[in-house]
Amino acid sequence: MTIVTSEKSPAMPNPLEALLAEKQYLLADGATGTTLFAMGLESGEAPELWNETHPDRIRKLHDDFIEAGADIILTNSFGGTRHRLKLHHAQDRVHELNKRAAQIARSAADAANRKVIVAGSVGPTGELLEPLGAMTYDEAVDAFAEQIEGLKAGGADVAWIETMSAPQEIRAAAEAATRVGLPYTFTASFDTAGRTMMGLAPGDIHGVAEGLDALPAGIGANCGVGASDILASLLDMSAANSSATLIVKGNCGIPQFHGTQIRYSGTPELMADYVRLAMDGGARIIGGCCGTSGEHLAAMRAALDSHVRADRPTVDDIVARIGPLRNKQAKDSGASAGETGGRRERRRPRT
Repeated sequence: MTIVTSEKSPAMPNPLEALLAEKQYLLADGATGTTLFAMGLESGEAPELWNETHPDRIRKLHDDFIEAGADIILTNSFGGTRHRLKLHHAQDRVHELNKRAAQIARSAADAANRKVIVAGSVGPTGELLEPLGAMTYDEAVDAFAEQIEGLKAGGADVAWIETMSAPQEIRAAAEAATRVGLPYTFTASFDTAGRTMMGLAPGDIHGVAEGLDALPAGIGANCGVGASDILASLLDMSAANSSATLIVKGNCGIPQFHGTQIRYSGTPELMADYVRLAMDGGARIIGGCCGTSGEHLAAMRAALDSHVRADRPTVDDIVARIGPLRNKQAKDSGASAGETGGRRERRRPRT
């Protein structure tokens, strides 16, 4: 697969690239779903509906992450396509719900005492594209464009395509963002024997946007399982193209059941060390996914600000400092331990 370098930039204005050029490294926010559950979101309830019913809680979500040091906040719109919203009988409200999500995040960002990027969260549709499913590529583009139009109308700076599995679905979302006129990033979850559930390997992610009219402002990985695995995937991505703007947004340790509640094992100290290793491994945008609270993010901010990039780690370095990989195939997949990608189990939707 041909590698796409970062030399060709999207044609539309890109506040994300401008802030990245200014600061070199950016901190993305933490967990949306985990935080909303702590605020009272019920299992099976659509977080996107809270943009209208509980806008004060969504605003607090963003305010808390900004206070903790986030340079990038993600809108509460992960399941904002017509296909996801149909599960909650809200498929005819795509534009208004996504617009409202972006407006809330925009108001929080504009109230900050520094530049904060509003990233319009775009998750998978939940449908399979042809030939595995019934959805055509053009239908996927249309669905994503409908969502991204709402995000743009609400003030999003960039379309943040995340937790993806199928390369064609990533391309469809990227094409939709370009059609709407927003720069975009995308991240995949490498959670099935070192690949996404649909077979994409970390080192091949650079070729996903090949041939599109606008190239991504950043690419990378999010969700999956713990920090060790996403850092191992980062090594594969940076080994394949060291000039790419790479993103990692890893889960806060490993999910563990405590009675009926799920808690994540990662401590603020562990997530701070994850940030240092991510910088050393080639990431430019670093954040947290499931389980990452404001307390974790504050420790990550301190690490990002104080760390001077050091030698590229190996997988063995990562395991020694962060903990074991969750997939035994990780060390057996690459040319060496230092160029081995992460191997993950199947993940839940981004929380």
